[in-house]
Amino acid sequence: MPTRRSPRRRTATVGTLIAGALAAGLLVPQSASADGATGVRIHDIQGTTRISPLAGRQVADVPGIVTAVKNFGSARGFWVQDPQPDKDDATSEAVFVFTGKDAPAVAVGDRVLVSGTVGEYYPGGEAAGLQSVTQLTKPGVTVQSSGNALPAAVRLRPSTVPATYAPDAHGGSIEKLPLKPGRYALDRYESLEGMRVEVRDAPVVGATSEHKDLWVTTDPRHNRTERGGTVYGSYRDPNAGRVKVVSLLPYAQHPFPVANVGDKLAGTTAGPLDYDNFGGYTVQATELGTLEDHKLQRETTRKQKSDELAVATYNVENLSPKTPQAKFDRLAAALVTNLASPDVVALEEVQDDNGTTNDGVVDAGQTLKKLTDAVAAAGGPAYQWRQINPVDGQDGGQPGGNIRTAFLFNPARVSFKDVPGGDATTAVKAVREGGKAALSASPGRIDPANTAWANSRKPLAGQFSFRGRDVFVIANHFNSKGGDQGLDSRFQPPARSSETQRNRQAQAVNAFVKQLLAADRHANVIVAGDLNDYQFSPALKALTAGGVLNDLVGRLPKKERYGYVYQGDSQVLDHILTSRSLGRVDYDIVHVNAEFADQASDHDPQVLRWKP
Repeated sequence: MPTRRSPRRRTATVGTLIAGALAAGLLVPQSASADGATGVRIHDIQGTTRISPLAGRQVADVPGIVTAVKNFGSARGFWVQDPQPDKDDATSEAVFVFTGKDAPAVAVGDRVLVSGTVGEYYPGGEAAGLQSVTQLTKPGVTVQSSGNALPAAVRLRPSTVPATYAPDAHGGSIEKLPLKPGRYALDRYESLEGMRVEVRDAPVVGATSEHKDLWVTTDPRHNRTERGGTVYGSYRDPNAGRVKVVSLLPYAQHPFPVANVGDKLAGTTAGPLDYDNFGGYTVQATELGTLEDHKLQRETTRKQKSDELAVATYNVENLSPKTPQAKFDRLAAALVTNLASPDVVALEEVQDDNGTTNDGVVDAGQTLKKLTDAVAAAGGPAYQWRQINPVDGQDGGQPGGNIRTAFLFNPARVSFKDVPGGDATTAVKAVREGGKAALSASPGRIDPANTAWANSRKPLAGQFSFRGRDVFVIANHFNSKGGDQGLDSRFQPPARSSETQRNRQAQAVNAFVKQLLAADRHANVIVAGDLNDYQFSPALKALTAGGVLNDLVGRLPKKERYGYVYQGDSQVLDHILTSRSLGRVDYDIVHVNAEFADQASDHDPQVLRWKP
């Protein structure tokens, strides 16, 4: 990691940018103002905190130049920036003027006087916990001249965006704290709210989504993965250089780039810096760099040897018979080719046979048949499956979908020990038979009456046999992060309320693994699935407590520890863990989805290979 400059140097660098713009004639010193010099200016509206000191008040004839216009959707308006900045690095010189459903009657380059009401808009509503955007509403606009040069854009890079992400308010709001843009990245972005910013030759760290946005980093060397992303490796370092890019350009004339992680927006991408509820600070691009395709390839793992057991986990993202056949075919191709036909697969997000139709149907036989038929058509094994239907509406996920975990297995390579008695509400027990551990029901659900599993998937345990050795596989899908405050929340550090339930779920699975090991301390146990949490999280610490399980992701180099990409952070949500008796295993996260704009799922699968 490169040596970083001091916060004082960063602040001076931004000041140098403004000074350079003054010298170039792109900005005019406030003392030279001829229009509204004694009135309210934009930096007075923005102030030195996140909340305007003039919130709720009427202002009149605020001068500035229109830098961008948003003329689509229900939240139309335009950005206006004062070409006469003050000397305070904490005060933004731009503001969004909200016109609602009315098309803005201005053009880029217009010099205007704007009157209106100062307000704070909270994307998603104030209860969502996000930061607010200062804006002017119910505007009256006077156009004084047109075709004016735009204020110079502030370049976002390591020297202008601090590496420390946010001030620590001990879980409280940072709204009223004085901005320290030379110390904290969130303060730097806030001090530039609405202003023209730019990134140059920006590496893509979050692929283009269906919503036509992507993520870039202003600090390409920081926590870089082998494939060009940014690893999220601790709560302390969420990668401060990440910003989202959307476009204000007409899509017909300027198609939004379809980019994968590792690609680059070559040249300059510039526009006002906005903030929204789908990803925090965002460059509303009026100028887009050219996509530089770095030809990211999907990975393929090696084939297991004849004496190796291969166990995989794959979140197939709300799969049902209503899913287009093309997705089934792509999932099957990944299982057969990229994962080399694992012997056992723990699946997550398998929906019932009519998907989100909420009519009491809970069976998933048609879903699993359609998937296994696609695998066979792709040249893969004749997989069989085992699963347990949930109680209708009790396992979370999309309403009516009844998602659950399930097992696929190749009967030519492994056998499944069927033990009757497993159902949605009966808890599987670890028992001792013939001096070895066994399951009271196989497949069986772990502690399904435990409130830890309320509105969440119950783990599925199954007993397999490979070359005469019993192997217990537990398929999991812990509760999601829904309800957690975002990394860019106005509450710092953000609250992770969903952790409470995941911690209890982890404790329940840990307790069951201990039961198996109490029945046979040499039991071969594999815990796999979408745990919806990081390798450094409290939930994973609870799951591995007592040394009963090893989280295999920790055996990978740090820059390879990811299988999911969210808001430009490459992170770990899926895991495979093993009991000590399995010893050394070969483990691989196979990157086929998360880094790509074209995905069959938003998760990458994982596989381990074990030689008894």
